[in-house]
Amino acid sequence: MARTDMLRPGPPGAGAWCLLLCAVLLLAMTLAITWGSVDMPASTVWRIAASRLLQTLGISTGPLPLLDGISQQHQQIVWLIRMPRVLLAALVGAGLAVVGTIMQAMVRNPLADPYLLGVSSGASVGAVSVLAFGALASAGMYALTAGAFAGALAATVAVYLLARSHGRIHATRLILGGVAIGYVLAGVTSLITLSSGQRDLASALLTWTLGSLAGTQWQELGMPAGVLAAGLIWLGLQARELNALLAGDETAATLGVDTARLRRALFLAVSLLTGTMVAVSGAIGFVGLIVPHAARMLVGTDHRRVLPVAALAGALLLVLVDLVARVAFAPMELPVGVITSLIGGPFFVWMLVRQPVLTERSA
Repeated sequence: MARTDMLRPGPPGAGAWCLLLCAVLLLAMTLAITWGSVDMPASTVWRIAASRLLQTLGISTGPLPLLDGISQQHQQIVWLIRMPRVLLAALVGAGLAVVGTIMQAMVRNPLADPYLLGVSSGASVGAVSVLAFGALASAGMYALTAGAFAGALAATVAVYLLARSHGRIHATRLILGGVAIGYVLAGVTSLITLSSGQRDLASALLTWTLGSLAGTQWQELGMPAGVLAAGLIWLGLQARELNALLAGDETAATLGVDTARLRRALFLAVSLLTGTMVAVSGAIGFVGLIVPHAARMLVGTDHRRVLPVAALAGALLLVLVDLVARVAFAPMELPVGVITSLIGGPFFVWMLVRQPVLTERSA
């Protein structure tokens, strides 16, 4: 029997939710830039941002009156340190939320998440391999993304094959297989790092594997922004097929959906998005688990509504989490993944208690 628990009609107002989330996201990003070891007014932030944007676009090349009275130190803090970091947090949060939404549709399991299923661990292995062995080092971020993509794709395929039995994906095998693959790949990551002989790489491993946005630079934003935009456009065009996939392979086939072809394409999309996000931020868990459920609670399960709402909600969540990680324990800064784990772990337990039958279902 096809599952229908994830297929309920969505309430109207998805556009209104998107507008509201955009406004709240803009407010959260402003707060994240203004708060820190050096606080400054929001008006200062916007004056600096507007001035630098005019310069970047070539609209203004002379002295900018908007910067009058603003010190060079504040300009550097806003434009070179905080703004790239906040923008990257929004991009990574949106990307992980979209990946979680697609994975839950792809395997028809509401517990699916790139972190829980070992996909993020696979991306970490690929990225750390590039860093440790210097493969294609001249390609910079492209090499790191390529390595993370290859690792994420391999982990996704491995988990899918472990979960599939007699033509069906079993929820228990999916979760246990993902956990097992994740542990193995985490061990491989540690082995590569410790055997590489690079002391700097070993010292940075803990923070990187827990997720960190520290030290973000403007040139690092192009790759995740481009991949996320392309992914959202392509996935939006597949919304009808994704909706059909939630109802089961048999139902989807009767609607003219080639489920095998669609899943292969989704494997590539999920791996590329996960690999790109892990390459720039490390492995950040549970965003892809929490946000899709929140999005469905707001707008139902139609992916034409869910995908944009999940992307905006994921961006908002990670911007706020990064702000907490940066200022709550100042002068110490926590890895972002520590905060998301503190939120996501109880959420995962709550889902198991609320719907224990989920672990017994198969797709």
